[in-house]
This record gives sequence, C-alpha cells and structure tokens, in this order.
Amino acid sequence: MFVPFIAVEGPIGVGKTTLTAAIADAFSYNQLREISGENPFLNKFYQDKEKWSFQTEMFFLCNRYEQLKQINKEYISQGLPVVADYHVFKNMLFAQRTLEPNDFVKYKEIYHILTKDLPMPNIVVSLSASIPTLLSRIDERGRSYEEDMDPDYLLQLSNDYRTYLPEFEVTYPDTQVIHINGDEVDYVRNKEDLAAIISKVREVVQKGLKLNEVT
Repeated sequence: MFVPFIAVEGPIGVGKTTLTAAIADAFSYNQLREISGENPFLNKFYQDKEKWSFQTEMFFLCNRYEQLKQINKEYISQGLPVVADYHVFKNMLFAQRTLEPNDFVKYKEIYHILTKDLPMPNIVVSLSASIPTLLSRIDERGRSYEEDMDPDYLLQLSNDYRTYLPEFEVTYPDTQVIHINGDEVDYVRNKEDLAAIISKVREVVQKGLKLNEVT
C-alpha cells in the first residue's frame, strides 16, 4: 500500500526545513523535523571535527533511528502521510566525510543494523545549490554553531550528495526523486516557484495513490 512518505534532502543551508513545512502545509501531512540543534556535540564538532566527529554522528544516527521508528508506529503503519526534512541516508554521507577510516567501519556496521527495518521514503525531494547560495542562507538563519562554516566542507558535502543520488535512484527504483536547483528557484520569496514545486510533488503523490486503487 502506498502511503506518502516524503523526505526533503540536500546539503546544509539549502532550505530543507522551510520546504518541508511548506509541503506539510499544502498537503496537510504530518511533519518530521530533525533536531540538529539539540545535538550536545555539535558546537564541539565544528570547533574540532577530528575529536568530536564520532560522538556527533552517533548521536544523529541514534536520534534519527528513534524518530523514524516512532513515526512508522504512529503514522506510516496507520496509513497517515509524513514529510520529513531529512533522509537517514545522509548519515552515511556525513560520516564517511568526517570519521576516521576505522571509526567509519564500526559506524557503518551499526548504521546497517539500525536502519534495515526503518521505513523507506517513497518520494525524495533533492535540493541543491551553489556554495555562495548555501553560505548566504546559512548566514541568514544565524545559527551560532554555523558561524564559521568551512566552504570546503560544504563543497565536499554537496559533491557527495551529487555523487550519491544517482546511485540511490538505481538502488531504490521505487522511490521517486524530484530534483530542485536552489540557484534557479527561490521558494521562500517567490510564491510561483513554491507552487511549481508543490505541483511536482502532487503529481508524484497522485501517481502513487493511483497504485492503491489498482491493487
């Protein structure tokens, strides 16, 4: 049975949470937001990535695992649609970039154990943007722990997303991916841009719901 589970993904500062809220409002879907600001290691991580990366990544993984497990129990398994401002696959993208090789091997094992039974989004909205755009949006939202964001780190993450998503689409062919270029659209300030994105999402959702009618 097709129950809309939409994940909005992309690098830091691309506008995931803003678009997630807009989609949730447009479709009256339940909204799932990650709580990055509650990670007690995040400030330390940005000051010393080598020392605090494992603690930071493990907190995110365990927290997202608990969130998704609860969301599956309360909503998806009950046939209630959900839109989230992250996909758990982002954990691997960040971890492979921040962890030492030996730590990453251990992390990867834990990741696969925890995520094998988690619900898989059937729609992913993939957001991308240039580094100047990302840095500008990060500066606008004014989070203290992002004040000294390294442009090279952002570039690496953006490239990781760009490399991984084609692999994701091959691995999970039943998940529809909608690609949005954040340099070409401004869904925060331009209502027409937002309406166009909502229209794309609605088209994919309606196709999925028709599968329910057939089966």
